[in-house]
Amino acid sequence: MFLLATPAVTTTRKVRRISGADFYAIKYSLSTCSISTQTVGIVALGAINLATRAVLHLYKTFIRPAKNLRKYGKWAVITGATDGIGKAYAFSLAKKGMSVMLISRTEAKLQDVKKEIEARGYAGVEVSYVVCDYSKFDKAAQDKVAKALSGLEVGVLVNNVGVSYRYPMYFDELTDEEVHDLLMMNIDSTVWMTRMVLPGMLERKKGAIVNISSASAMYDLPLLAEYSGSKSFVEKFSRALNAEYKSKGVTVQCQIPFYVATKLAKQRKSLMVPNPPEFVALAIKWVGYPDCVVSPYLLHALQGWVLDVLPNFVVSSIIMSMHLATRKRGLKKDAMKASEAKSE
Repeated sequence: MFLLATPAVTTTRKVRRISGADFYAIKYSLSTCSISTQTVGIVALGAINLATRAVLHLYKTFIRPAKNLRKYGKWAVITGATDGIGKAYAFSLAKKGMSVMLISRTEAKLQDVKKEIEARGYAGVEVSYVVCDYSKFDKAAQDKVAKALSGLEVGVLVNNVGVSYRYPMYFDELTDEEVHDLLMMNIDSTVWMTRMVLPGMLERKKGAIVNISSASAMYDLPLLAEYSGSKSFVEKFSRALNAEYKSKGVTVQCQIPFYVATKLAKQRKSLMVPNPPEFVALAIKWVGYPDCVVSPYLLHALQGWVLDVLPNFVVSSIIMSMHLATRKRGLKKDAMKASEAKSE
């Protein structure tokens, strides 16, 4: 028997050398894949963060029980109480059983709001008012308001009065009177009204101060520089005071609305632009809690969270373009009015 020897078969594979170009192509592909994964991860984390904040906001607005503000004191003081957010706060606080002190500059409007609240027939609620033009809030005016508040157990103060530009303008285009009035109404009024009610709150170890600011406090607003700066002051002032006094039973809260359908904002009501009663119905649920700077209306808060992601220069550039367009329309209206006045 013969064994047939079979020669061993060897297989050789041709090894392809990777060129420099191939190496960099592979490296680029892996790098792109890594960047894509990172991007997806960042977006996912952002979405989770946004959802978490939204759920927490909904809890604080709709599930967390509102404070019994009547326990802070019998009276609530509201500045700028004849229109917009101030008027809505006056009605909401009266509905909660608080007597309300209305402060504004037009007595006829104050009388109308007083009658409207009294017509609701809220048990035990008193309504009083003081005529005060906060653009002229000098020592005499301060003494007048202080005298009206003396002896009142003020549990809640709503610093709402404020003013903005007629339309977006460069700072040097403002008149001296406009610059002065804005400072007095947006800053001085908040400081001095707080000074008036704070001692009584500290004595009773309870109280709530609500400062109405604006989304303009959070971003650079070219062509509304003084207004934006004044609202930033209100935000910082509120933060510092809240840190000083929350341990003593007094909360200081800065509420940040975006657009609300008021005379000041000159915006029509929509889903993103609530009317004052809609805004205040949610805002009042936050009063008395230690949340210091809040946007009570959820869609406003969402706008803020989205804008926070964008670089500041991008937001500023967008706002500048919008304000230039609005300024152009404002100048055109002024020119038309001047022309009509000449022809008369």
